[in-house]
Amino acid sequence: MAERAISVIMPVLNDAPALAAQAAFFALLRDRGHESVVVDGGSSDDSLAVAEAIADRVIQAPRGRAVQMNAGARAASRNLLWFVHADSVVGVAQLRALEALQGEAFWGRFDVRLDASGALYRVIGNMMNLRSRVTGIATGDQAVFVTAALFRETGGYPPIPLMEDIALSRQLRRRSRPQCLPQQLLASARYWQRHGVLRSILTMWGLRLAYCLGADPAWLHRVYYGRPPA
Repeated sequence: MAERAISVIMPVLNDAPALAAQAAFFALLRDRGHESVVVDGGSSDDSLAVAEAIADRVIQAPRGRAVQMNAGARAASRNLLWFVHADSVVGVAQLRALEALQGEAFWGRFDVRLDASGALYRVIGNMMNLRSRVTGIATGDQAVFVTAALFRETGGYPPIPLMEDIALSRQLRRRSRPQCLPQQLLASARYWQRHGVLRSILTMWGLRLAYCLGADPAWLHRVYYGRPPA
Protein backbone atom coordinates (compact mmCIF):
# COMPACT_ATOMS: atom_id res chain seq x y z
CA MET A 1 0.00 0.00 0.00
CA ALA A 2 1.24 3.51 -0.80
CA GLU A 3 2.14 5.72 2.17
CA ARG A 4 -0.37 8.32 1.02
CA ALA A 5 -3.77 6.59 1.12
CA ILE A 6 -6.36 8.11 -1.20
CA SER A 7 -10.14 8.00 -1.39
CA VAL A 8 -11.49 9.00 -4.79
CA ILE A 9 -14.98 10.45 -4.36
CA MET A 10 -17.11 10.56 -7.48
CA PRO A 11 -20.62 12.11 -7.46
CA VAL A 12 -22.86 10.75 -10.21
CA LEU A 13 -26.31 11.44 -11.61
CA ASN A 14 -27.34 9.52 -14.72
CA ASP A 15 -23.68 9.03 -15.65
CA ALA A 16 -23.70 5.30 -16.45
CA PRO A 17 -21.55 5.41 -19.65
CA ALA A 18 -18.95 7.76 -18.14
CA LEU A 19 -18.90 5.76 -14.93
CA ALA A 20 -18.38 2.48 -16.79
CA ALA A 21 -15.31 4.04 -18.42
CA GLN A 22 -13.79 4.47 -14.93
CA ALA A 23 -13.50 0.69 -14.35
CA ALA A 24 -9.78 0.52 -15.16
CA PHE A 25 -9.03 3.57 -13.01
CA PHE A 26 -10.92 2.10 -10.06
CA ALA A 27 -9.01 -1.16 -10.49
CA LEU A 28 -5.73 0.80 -10.48
CA LEU A 29 -6.75 2.50 -7.24
CA ARG A 30 -7.54 -0.84 -5.63
CA ASP A 31 -4.25 -2.37 -6.78
CA ARG A 32 -2.31 0.49 -5.19
CA GLY A 33 -4.13 0.33 -1.85
CA HIS A 34 -6.56 3.19 -2.39
CA GLU A 35 -10.36 3.21 -2.63
CA SER A 36 -13.17 4.51 -4.84
CA VAL A 37 -16.38 5.91 -3.38
CA VAL A 38 -19.27 6.58 -5.77
CA VAL A 39 -22.14 8.74 -4.52
CA ASP A 40 -25.34 8.42 -6.53
CA GLY A 41 -27.79 11.30 -6.37
CA GLY A 42 -30.89 9.41 -7.49
CA SER A 43 -30.03 8.29 -11.02
CA SER A 44 -32.76 6.95 -13.28
CA ASP A 45 -30.31 5.13 -15.57
CA ASP A 46 -27.94 2.25 -14.77
CA SER A 47 -25.44 4.36 -12.79
CA LEU A 48 -26.12 2.58 -9.51
CA ALA A 49 -25.70 -0.89 -11.00
CA VAL A 50 -22.51 0.13 -12.82
CA ALA A 51 -21.10 1.66 -9.64
CA GLU A 52 -21.82 -1.43 -7.59
CA ALA A 53 -19.94 -3.53 -10.15
CA ILE A 54 -16.75 -1.47 -10.21
CA ALA A 55 -16.45 0.74 -7.09
CA ASP A 56 -15.27 -0.18 -3.59
CA ARG A 57 -18.07 1.75 -1.90
CA VAL A 58 -21.38 2.93 -3.28
CA ILE A 59 -23.70 5.17 -1.32
CA GLN A 60 -26.77 7.23 -2.11
CA ALA A 61 -27.40 10.83 -1.13
CA PRO A 62 -29.79 13.64 -2.00
CA ARG A 63 -29.12 15.19 -5.39
CA GLY A 64 -26.57 17.97 -5.52
CA ARG A 65 -22.81 17.84 -5.97
CA ALA A 66 -21.97 19.49 -2.65
CA VAL A 67 -24.29 17.21 -0.69
CA GLN A 68 -23.10 14.12 -2.55
CA MET A 69 -19.41 14.93 -2.14
CA ASN A 70 -19.82 15.62 1.57
CA ALA A 71 -21.59 12.27 1.94
CA GLY A 72 -18.73 10.59 0.09
CA ALA A 73 -16.18 12.27 2.34
CA ARG A 74 -17.96 10.95 5.42
CA ALA A 75 -17.91 7.43 3.97
CA ALA A 76 -14.26 7.60 2.89
CA SER A 77 -11.63 5.81 4.97
CA ARG A 78 -8.34 7.17 3.58
CA ASN A 79 -6.35 10.24 4.62
CA LEU A 80 -6.51 12.13 1.31
CA LEU A 81 -9.81 12.94 -0.40
CA TRP A 82 -9.77 13.33 -4.18
CA PHE A 83 -12.97 14.62 -5.81
CA VAL A 84 -13.17 13.48 -9.44
CA HIS A 85 -15.97 14.05 -11.95
CA ALA A 86 -17.35 10.97 -13.68
CA ASP A 87 -16.56 12.40 -17.12
CA SER A 88 -12.94 13.26 -16.27
CA VAL A 89 -10.05 11.06 -17.40
CA VAL A 90 -7.36 10.53 -14.78
CA GLY A 91 -4.79 7.79 -14.39
CA VAL A 92 -1.43 6.70 -13.09
CA ALA A 93 0.38 10.04 -13.64
CA GLN A 94 -2.03 11.96 -11.43
CA LEU A 95 -2.22 9.14 -8.90
CA ARG A 96 1.56 8.96 -8.47
CA ALA A 97 1.72 12.74 -8.07
CA LEU A 98 -0.75 12.54 -5.19
CA GLU A 99 1.03 9.60 -3.59
CA ALA A 100 4.24 11.64 -3.48
CA LEU A 101 2.74 14.63 -1.67
CA GLN A 102 3.81 15.19 1.91
CA GLY A 103 2.12 16.89 4.83
CA GLU A 104 -0.87 16.54 7.11
CA ALA A 105 -2.92 19.51 5.94
CA PHE A 106 -2.83 20.60 2.31
CA TRP A 107 -5.06 20.87 -0.71
CA GLY A 108 -4.86 21.51 -4.42
CA ARG A 109 -5.88 20.55 -7.91
CA PHE A 110 -4.57 19.43 -11.31
CA ASP A 111 -4.08 21.23 -14.59
CA VAL A 112 -6.73 20.35 -17.15
CA ARG A 113 -6.96 19.81 -20.88
CA LEU A 114 -10.38 19.78 -22.52
CA ASP A 115 -11.37 16.65 -24.46
CA ALA A 116 -12.08 18.50 -27.72
CA SER A 117 -9.76 19.07 -30.66
CA GLY A 118 -8.70 22.50 -31.80
CA ALA A 119 -6.43 25.27 -30.60
CA LEU A 120 -9.30 27.22 -29.05
CA TYR A 121 -10.04 24.47 -26.53
CA ARG A 122 -6.35 24.29 -25.64
CA VAL A 123 -6.41 28.01 -24.94
CA ILE A 124 -9.49 27.63 -22.73
CA GLY A 125 -7.82 24.89 -20.71
CA ASN A 126 -4.63 26.92 -20.34
CA MET A 127 -6.62 29.95 -19.20
CA MET A 128 -8.45 27.84 -16.61
CA ASN A 129 -5.13 26.67 -15.24
CA LEU A 130 -3.63 30.17 -15.21
CA ARG A 131 -6.68 31.69 -13.54
CA SER A 132 -6.52 29.06 -10.82
CA ARG A 133 -2.83 29.69 -10.15
CA VAL A 134 -3.38 33.44 -9.90
CA THR A 135 -6.54 33.39 -7.77
CA GLY A 136 -5.97 30.29 -5.64
CA ILE A 137 -9.43 29.06 -6.64
CA ALA A 138 -9.97 25.51 -7.93
CA THR A 139 -13.00 24.24 -9.83
CA GLY A 140 -14.50 20.77 -9.85
CA ASP A 141 -13.19 20.08 -13.35
CA GLN A 142 -9.67 20.30 -11.92
CA ALA A 143 -10.19 17.33 -9.56
CA VAL A 144 -9.73 18.97 -6.17
CA PHE A 145 -7.83 17.03 -3.52
CA VAL A 146 -7.59 17.80 0.19
CA THR A 147 -6.43 15.95 3.27
CA ALA A 148 -9.32 14.47 5.21
CA ALA A 149 -8.23 16.32 8.35
CA LEU A 150 -8.25 19.72 6.62
CA PHE A 151 -11.57 18.97 4.90
CA ARG A 152 -13.19 18.20 8.24
CA GLU A 153 -11.56 21.21 9.90
CA THR A 154 -12.96 23.63 7.32
CA GLY A 155 -16.43 22.07 7.28
CA GLY A 156 -16.40 20.52 3.82
CA TYR A 157 -18.39 21.78 0.85
CA PRO A 158 -20.99 24.42 1.74
CA PRO A 159 -24.40 22.88 0.88
CA ILE A 160 -25.22 25.24 -1.99
CA PRO A 161 -26.51 24.21 -5.45
CA LEU A 162 -23.75 25.93 -7.46
CA MET A 163 -20.33 27.50 -6.84
CA GLU A 164 -19.61 24.96 -4.09
CA ASP A 165 -16.09 24.49 -5.46
CA ILE A 166 -15.36 28.21 -5.28
CA ALA A 167 -16.80 28.40 -1.76
CA LEU A 168 -14.64 25.47 -0.64
CA SER A 169 -11.55 27.00 -2.24
CA ARG A 170 -12.12 30.22 -0.34
CA GLN A 171 -12.31 28.30 2.92
CA LEU A 172 -9.18 26.29 2.18
CA ARG A 173 -7.27 29.27 0.82
CA ARG A 174 -7.43 30.87 4.28
CA ARG A 175 -5.26 27.96 5.42
CA SER A 176 -2.86 27.76 2.48
CA ARG A 177 -2.50 28.33 -1.23
CA PRO A 178 -3.48 25.33 -3.38
CA GLN A 179 -0.88 22.98 -4.78
CA CYS A 180 -1.34 23.25 -8.55
CA LEU A 181 -0.07 19.98 -9.99
CA PRO A 182 0.96 20.07 -13.67
CA GLN A 183 -0.06 16.50 -14.61
CA GLN A 184 -2.96 17.27 -16.95
CA LEU A 185 -6.24 15.44 -16.61
CA LEU A 186 -8.76 15.31 -19.43
CA ALA A 187 -11.94 17.25 -18.66
CA SER A 188 -15.21 17.30 -20.57
CA ALA A 189 -15.79 20.09 -23.09
CA ARG A 190 -19.50 19.31 -23.40
CA TYR A 191 -20.73 22.59 -21.97
CA TRP A 192 -18.60 24.69 -24.34
CA GLN A 193 -19.61 22.55 -27.31
CA ARG A 194 -23.31 22.64 -26.46
CA HIS A 195 -23.59 26.37 -25.78
CA GLY A 196 -20.78 27.80 -27.87
CA VAL A 197 -17.38 28.92 -26.64
CA LEU A 198 -17.97 32.68 -26.41
CA ARG A 199 -21.38 32.32 -24.76
CA SER A 200 -19.99 29.76 -22.30
CA ILE A 201 -17.06 31.96 -21.30
CA LEU A 202 -19.28 35.00 -20.79
CA THR A 203 -21.80 32.94 -18.82
CA MET A 204 -19.17 31.48 -16.52
CA TRP A 205 -17.43 34.78 -15.91
CA GLY A 206 -20.78 36.46 -15.31
CA LEU A 207 -21.89 33.79 -12.84
CA ARG A 208 -18.64 33.97 -10.90
CA LEU A 209 -18.85 37.74 -10.73
CA ALA A 210 -22.47 37.56 -9.58
CA TYR A 211 -21.53 35.03 -6.90
CA CYS A 212 -18.69 37.22 -5.66
CA LEU A 213 -21.18 40.10 -5.45
CA GLY A 214 -23.51 38.01 -3.28
CA ALA A 215 -26.00 36.49 -5.74
CA ASP A 216 -28.12 33.58 -4.51
CA PRO A 217 -26.52 30.25 -5.60
CA ALA A 218 -30.02 28.87 -6.33
CA TRP A 219 -30.57 31.64 -8.87
CA LEU A 220 -27.12 31.02 -10.34
CA HIS A 221 -27.98 27.33 -10.69
CA ARG A 222 -31.14 28.22 -12.59
CA VAL A 223 -29.18 30.46 -14.97
CA TYR A 224 -26.44 27.86 -15.55
CA TYR A 225 -28.61 24.77 -15.94
CA GLY A 226 -31.84 26.38 -17.12
CA ARG A 227 -33.80 24.90 -14.22
CA PRO A 228 -34.06 25.39 -10.45
CA PRO A 229 -32.20 23.07 -8.08
CA ALA A 230 -33.95 19.77 -7.36
